[in-house]
Amino acid sequence: MANITKKHKEALAKVDRSKNYALTEAIDLVKATAQAKFDETVDVAVRLGVDPRHADQMVRGAVVLPNGLGKTIKVLVFAKGEKEREAKEAGADYVGSDDLVAKIQEGWFDFDTAIATPDMMGVVGKIGKLLGPRGLMPNPKVGTVTFDVERAVKESKAGKVEFRVEKAGIIHAPIGKRSFDGEKLKENFLALVDALVKAKPSAAKGNYLRKITISSTMGPGVNLDVSEVTAQL
Repeated sequence: MANITKKHKEALAKVDRSKNYALTEAIDLVKATAQAKFDETVDVAVRLGVDPRHADQMVRGAVVLPNGLGKTIKVLVFAKGEKEREAKEAGADYVGSDDLVAKIQEGWFDFDTAIATPDMMGVVGKIGKLLGPRGLMPNPKVGTVTFDVERAVKESKAGKVEFRVEKAGIIHAPIGKRSFDGEKLKENFLALVDALVKAKPSAAKGNYLRKITISSTMGPGVNLDVSEVTAQL
């Protein structure tokens, strides 16, 4: 078992794991307990009242955070012709087709988001087994398979977050950096939770938002008062 540092012990002591905190207080705690020398990412974990084993209870979508993620997002676009030009003008970092497929097959993954026009999916399908496990496969459900390339690129650059429920019924997603002002983190958090609520499957019964925890990359998790959160949506 790894040794717990003095700083981490101090951070843990500041958080009452049996308590459900109000959102503003929780964000302040996360910022206060982030002890790493780098600017830690602030992450959210939401346990949903769904069973992902059933297709009609799958939760998946995307949301553009109002204050971005605090990092530069590298966007790759699979497109040809006019759409290739549109992607470059919108600010895409890499644009191409078979040439990019060949690079990825060789092990290159220097990008954060992949977008494709529908007519390119036959080409992209060749590397589906490489992109899929990394969460990089373009998908129409989250707006990354589209002819509206300009919009897709700009949204990704602005801080678009994709989410997908895991087997255990949990959603993990980032909402910014520890250096963000508390109010900006709050706005990003509420935008994410609002998107999750709107993505609730009709087949999901009972309590949908069961537990919400917020934490920094290296810091302890802080449990939230779910009813207090939903009252702000």
